Amino acid sequence: MSPARRHRSGPPAPAVGGWLAFALALLAGAAHALSFAPTEFWWLQLIATGALVALLADATPRAAAGRAWAFGFGWLATGFWWLFISLHVYGYLPVWLSVLAVIVLAALLSLYYAFAGWAWAKLRRNRPLIDALLFAAVWLLAELARGKFLTGFPWIAGGYAHTSGPLAAWAPYVGVYGIGMLAAVISASTALVLLELRGPQHRPPLLTLSPLVLPVLLLAVGAALPQGFTRSTGMLSVSLLQPDVAQNDKFEQAHIDAALAWHVVKLNEAPGQLVVTPESSLPVLPVQIPLATWQAYERPFDKPGKAALVGVFTGDDEHGYTNSLVGLDAKHHMTNGTFYRYGKRHLLPFGEYVPPGFHWLVDMMKIPIGDQASGVDTASFAVGAQRVRPLICYEDLFGEDFAASMVGPEAATLMANSTNLAWFGKRMILDQHLQFSRMRALEFQRGQVRATNTGATAVIDWQGHVTARLPAEVEGELDADVEGRIGDTPYGVWVAHFRLWPLWGLGAALILLTLLVPRRR
Repeated sequence: MSPARRHRSGPPAPAVGGWLAFALALLAGAAHALSFAPTEFWWLQLIATGALVALLADATPRAAAGRAWAFGFGWLATGFWWLFISLHVYGYLPVWLSVLAVIVLAALLSLYYAFAGWAWAKLRRNRPLIDALLFAAVWLLAELARGKFLTGFPWIAGGYAHTSGPLAAWAPYVGVYGIGMLAAVISASTALVLLELRGPQHRPPLLTLSPLVLPVLLLAVGAALPQGFTRSTGMLSVSLLQPDVAQNDKFEQAHIDAALAWHVVKLNEAPGQLVVTPESSLPVLPVQIPLATWQAYERPFDKPGKAALVGVFTGDDEHGYTNSLVGLDAKHHMTNGTFYRYGKRHLLPFGEYVPPGFHWLVDMMKIPIGDQASGVDTASFAVGAQRVRPLICYEDLFGEDFAASMVGPEAATLMANSTNLAWFGKRMILDQHLQFSRMRALEFQRGQVRATNTGATAVIDWQGHVTARLPAEVEGELDADVEGRIGDTPYGVWVAHFRLWPLWGLGAALILLTLLVPRRR
């Protein structure tokens, strides 16, 4: 009898073990990455996670930890390999060091899933329904930990695969992490029932199949859930600018001169009530821009009902420099100091702030303004009948950070994301980030407009649908209409008051409750 079989009775062990099981977990993780944009095979997320559960079934805790780590590594390394481009092509690190950095990051983040696999193998009760709930709980806690600790890096968290598909209906109730937990329940219960059916049948078939009631129930309830939590506040016409500037050229003097002139033309000619530029599309500090140029930027917005959000760094040597969006309209002017400013608050390690002890690495990468100051949250930017909630790039992955601005009578009616992804090439990342923005739209039932340097410049409606989009890597302007909405989703309310603590509590409570169930021998 194998060590795994001596560990406990219950569902039969997988037919593979050792390094073969490790390799299969690695491949399942790589397949899991394909469930996200641009392919968006949401059903593959369920299958890949179910394959992992099958590989973990009846494994020793140590073996389960290794297989879960391999799954996480295959998933994350496949899903954000494009970090190599920013490190090597634009950060000037050697190839070997860039590859190593991506490998180390994926390996470290996968430790969360290794611990989840270990805990599940250690605690499971050999009862498919109970074990499915236990798996969902430990997986939820692993996902939350990855999104929280060390500033958090929740890129392609499992729930994002379901921005499309039947589980998307749960978004305004439980958010992306809650959806990830529901998907884990579905995958685990299905996989464990199939494993039970493979083994000797000691129970009636209907009893063996009974855990499948839970996936069916979750899908059926999701299809019946009410969705109309918000109401229209009218339409807003927008002009979203996409300059398509290569990252290598962005801070060259020739481009700086061209960029300043380009913005004069585009801001004056754009027909939208709201004009949005990408983050840091003005690649110099405001004090380095001639007064006459700033006045030319402001002139089109002196009349009521027309406004702009312009990406530029603000600050000084004493207080630091902040990645900002400056608001211009009839009330706000840069030239007289009355401008509206939103500063990015959730900064990315190594690109936007330097963790202690890593100045040597950032110095090697030669990133301009690589150690930034965090911004201070401000009120939404009013444009006509709409209140626009600015977001800069990566921080729209953290809905819990700005949920308070999305609920209540004075809540934002629309989100505007300003992004520059030229650092990372055009494969995968553009569509992945767009998918995350779509999830935010579903969670808060608010539209979002995205102005990006190289893509994906787009308009997303309150149901998470992309209604207009510019092709990637072309210079252009997207002129479209977007609907503002007001009203509170259940997710918006509870996360605004308690952030993600209810999910932490739910995961811990499920673990404790499952431990009250006797282990089946």
